[in-house]
Amino acid sequence: MTRTVTHSPQRPWREQRQIEVLAVDFQLNLGSETVEQISSAQPVCVEPDCSVRDVLHRMKANRRGAVLICREGRLDGIFTERDALKLMAAGADFDVPVEQVMTAHPESLADNDTVGAAIAKMSHGSYRRMPIVDADGRPKGFVKVSGILHFLVAHFPSIVYNLPPNPHHSTQSREGA
Repeated sequence: MTRTVTHSPQRPWREQRQIEVLAVDFQLNLGSETVEQISSAQPVCVEPDCSVRDVLHRMKANRRGAVLICREGRLDGIFTERDALKLMAAGADFDVPVEQVMTAHPESLADNDTVGAAIAKMSHGSYRRMPIVDADGRPKGFVKVSGILHFLVAHFPSIVYNLPPNPHHSTQSREGA
């Protein structure tokens, strides 16, 4: 995917080439960098019979937005801050087992999936977090939207930091004094 944008009438060929090269570099890295590089710390895992109240305390104590529900060490479900807000809004009982309110069998990423695959799955499902599991289904970490953004800024600073607030803006009248 290349985008041809020309801003300088004096040297349109030079800017056009730079933009094409940056787009190619961007695609190559997203297709080869694995999610292990953007994974957060070891996820917090709880048993399915743990109460929602205890899960919320663990989320707060570990400063996490989600916990994984694991049965025999394998991913069985996920409970996120969105789930907690829905329960609070409904006035639900927090002493029920988390397996009654978790998202069972959540989408996950393999530890060798690419950053591009993670972005595609997360945007398609509107997920802010996705668990990473090994070949046996054991949790290894999380990919978060913020982790992807940090990855993009770290790998492509010249693109991110030099983007104008409105990239296709053209003034209708002369600016300045």
